[in-house]
Amino acid sequence: MELSDANLQTLTEYLKKTLDPDPAIRRPAEKFLESVEGSQNYPLLLLTLLEKSQENVIKVCASVTFKNYIKRNWRIVEDEPNKICESDRIAIKANIVPLMLSSPEQIQKQLSDAISIIGREDFPQKWPDLLTEMVNRFQSGDFHVINGVLRTAHSLFKRYRHEFKSNELWTEIKLVLDAFALPLTNLFKATIELCSTHANDASALKVLFSSLILIAKLFYSLNFQDLPEFFEDNMETWMTNFHSLLTLDNKLLQTDDEEEAGLLELLKSQICDNAALYAQKYDEEFQPYLPRFVTAIWNLLVTTGQEVKYDLLVSNAIQFLASVCERPHYKHLFEDQNILTSICEKVIVPNMEFRAADEEAFEDNSEEYIRRDLEGSDIDTRRRAACDLVRGLCKFFEGPVTGIFSGYVNSMLQEYAKNPSVNWKHKDAAIYLVTSLASKAQTQKHGITQANELVNLTEFFVNHIQPDLKSATVNEFPVLKADGIKYIMIFRNQVPKEQLLVSIPLLINHLQAESIVVHTYAAHALERLFTMRGTNNATLITAAEMAPFVEVLLTNLFKALTLPGSSENEYIMKAIMRSFSLLQESIIPYIPSVITQLTQKLLAVSKNPSKPHFNHYMFESICLSIRITCKANPEAVGSFEEALFLVFTEILQNDVQEFIPYVFQVMSLLLEMHKNEIPSSYMALFPHLLQPVLWERTGNIPPLVRLLQAYLERGASTIASAAADKIPGLLGVFQKLIASKANDHQGFYLLNSIIEHMPPESVDQYRKQIFILLFQRLQNSKTTKFIKSFLVFINLYCVRYGALALQEIFDSIQPKMFGMVLEKIIIPEIQKVSGQVEKKICAVGITKILTECPPMMDTEYTKLWIPLLQALIGLFELPEDDTIPDEEHFIDIEDTPGYQTAFSQLAFAGKKEHDPVGQMVNNPRIHLAQSLHKLSTACPGRVLSMLSTSLNAEALQYLQGYLQAASVSLL
Repeated sequence: MELSDANLQTLTEYLKKTLDPDPAIRRPAEKFLESVEGSQNYPLLLLTLLEKSQENVIKVCASVTFKNYIKRNWRIVEDEPNKICESDRIAIKANIVPLMLSSPEQIQKQLSDAISIIGREDFPQKWPDLLTEMVNRFQSGDFHVINGVLRTAHSLFKRYRHEFKSNELWTEIKLVLDAFALPLTNLFKATIELCSTHANDASALKVLFSSLILIAKLFYSLNFQDLPEFFEDNMETWMTNFHSLLTLDNKLLQTDDEEEAGLLELLKSQICDNAALYAQKYDEEFQPYLPRFVTAIWNLLVTTGQEVKYDLLVSNAIQFLASVCERPHYKHLFEDQNILTSICEKVIVPNMEFRAADEEAFEDNSEEYIRRDLEGSDIDTRRRAACDLVRGLCKFFEGPVTGIFSGYVNSMLQEYAKNPSVNWKHKDAAIYLVTSLASKAQTQKHGITQANELVNLTEFFVNHIQPDLKSATVNEFPVLKADGIKYIMIFRNQVPKEQLLVSIPLLINHLQAESIVVHTYAAHALERLFTMRGTNNATLITAAEMAPFVEVLLTNLFKALTLPGSSENEYIMKAIMRSFSLLQESIIPYIPSVITQLTQKLLAVSKNPSKPHFNHYMFESICLSIRITCKANPEAVGSFEEALFLVFTEILQNDVQEFIPYVFQVMSLLLEMHKNEIPSSYMALFPHLLQPVLWERTGNIPPLVRLLQAYLERGASTIASAAADKIPGLLGVFQKLIASKANDHQGFYLLNSIIEHMPPESVDQYRKQIFILLFQRLQNSKTTKFIKSFLVFINLYCVRYGALALQEIFDSIQPKMFGMVLEKIIIPEIQKVSGQVEKKICAVGITKILTECPPMMDTEYTKLWIPLLQALIGLFELPEDDTIPDEEHFIDIEDTPGYQTAFSQLAFAGKKEHDPVGQMVNNPRIHLAQSLHKLSTACPGRVLSMLSTSLNAEALQYLQGYLQAASVSLL
């Protein structure tokens, strides 16, 4: 694409269309942009647009499109084409920083993100001048430019907070500190001076405080991994200024908005974070400053209001106290009973209250409420921080703290009892207090794993939780209902099983509640209870115990999906999946209605898939319905195909990318249910599965390979007779996969199925070419993973066509090639093969080479006979060699960059491990002994003399054991 006005105009029109709400206009425009994004100059056209376009909406749209383009394409993946040409890469890096700094804030943010994505790949090696270019801009004195630099630096350096330690990382951080720490410190001091100079200028203060927030965030990132020498030497400057900023109050920076945190609050909360980092990690160096920070933060907590805008500040301030109180050498600060009482009374209890803002979120923004409350993304809520502080204090003062709070809990419950409809919030706070007091350690999978012995959880449950859940109306006091359900969920391991069984019908009943939070919690609690394990790893709650509730459970779960706001509720769908899994054949009578509802839901969401977890559990539920029904009645597979194929066809025709990998998995499951041949409906689809475009998307590869394997297992002869012209296409897929380090194992899965199932004559003409391709890949890039797969393949080939055929095909490619493969690959590498079935295939293949290949006995290959036998005994007896050379860091399939539907494996569509030599050989050691016996009968004396002269003593001992076990001897 040229950098021409015509192309800029075209691009503008298509970008406009991508904003159209009508999918008929939007989708083709997105497809067009996708089709041209590989062209040279495309990114530069976008940058030109966002610089020169007259329309703001186009500027913003171009900046977002550019950022997403960089996200998808910048990383260079080995074995895959470079998606951005080198000249474009150079031009982008040369222009993006000045362009970002001169853009308005909205666009600056997008370009800043793009720089950090490029930086993650290219900085520092391929973009050495980035830092210098940024630091030089500090001199400009223009805070719009300075804030652009700080914002970019923040998005570039914040990954230091969660990267694992490595030499590379340390080198990079050192380079950054050398260039950045001093200018940042000078900027910090200069900005603070400017704040006092402009103390009465509101607009100047806003800009300056935005800079201070970013500087404080950068301080956190640069100090996270270790305490840098520079910051240790300059701690006085930083900490004194941080402390004075904590205590600062400027009327001009106060906001009227009760919801949105102002600049002052954001800065103070970041400083609390920085102080907590130093208190936790560098306590020795920080000790001189700690008391004044504790005092300042305590005063902050006592004087800050309950408004939502202070939430982040209060929660970070409380988290600071929590991190200090659980360190042994700060223990003395909290020992006094009066201090404990004061903390409980002034900090913990007030911040556990359920406020009007929480109530509003509960009712009007339930998805966000659930995410924070259930999934622990409430990291910055007051309640969560107060809860962490209780846990921190309990580490050294469990008795006194429990005593203080028991009094509060009792008085709150008494208040509630006086007038429940008015005082229900008191009970909510009481439940929350009990929960935070009782829970010492918690995991998502098991709920509470360690509880405070001083709190009687069952008694509290029976007296205060159950009565709420047993009340006749499911819709009164929804917050208390949600609290009660959550209590069951988190203390499911502490409450006795009989109480859980009493709770199940109550939870099923609450699936009908109007409140989204209540019916979601009910579904989630049921799902968690159904996964609990009892003795012998069986589920704690059995299908028999659930028998009386099956119908009402399924009815209420599917009804809950029709409630307003829950049509794609992932918790309900997960509960449906878990119920199917637990109840097994008990659900068969309800399958016709269930599969209809699931299919309708699938059709509805395929129009615009937006909830990945919901979609995943929906497909899992479909797989379970198929599995459970067809296990009892294999003939039922036809009725599932009837129900599902129409929707599947629509998904494939409309190219719903998110669903295609799932559709292939469900089709594999259905096809594997057929016993002998492939129904014609599948054969009609077969040619389409070989289209290259389907194989371009990484997420499609594993399920497509599995589907093709199912075709080969069930209908190789049909393919050979009715679709022989498609065999080259099938091998073309193998050739594409084998060329990629990330997907070569998938290519081998396909090849192994072709060798195992296709009639020999149908692949005769292609065999030599297959081996040549494999040898080319071995020469060009030999990896451990490739070798393991290659070893399994050649041994499977040997099992299928015989050892002589293997030797002949190798030697037809190049004389003496067979000996080279034995000597250079099989003998030294066989120990690397992993997996029971894979090892068995190799053992049977090598046994055939040893005992059924005449050239091994009377040509120059004979010298390899003993080393090969020794390698086979090693495969049986030595531990697996799992070493991987340093230079091999495999790209994980899920690790491909950008937004591409990653492959999500359906657990309930899983396929049974297939053993191609299972019927032929049960025990490979005994099979080796029997085969050697047979060989020694054919050429008496030869085998024994080779063994006695050359085989090492330990291997010989093992071999004698095999011969004894097989009750045979060698002649």
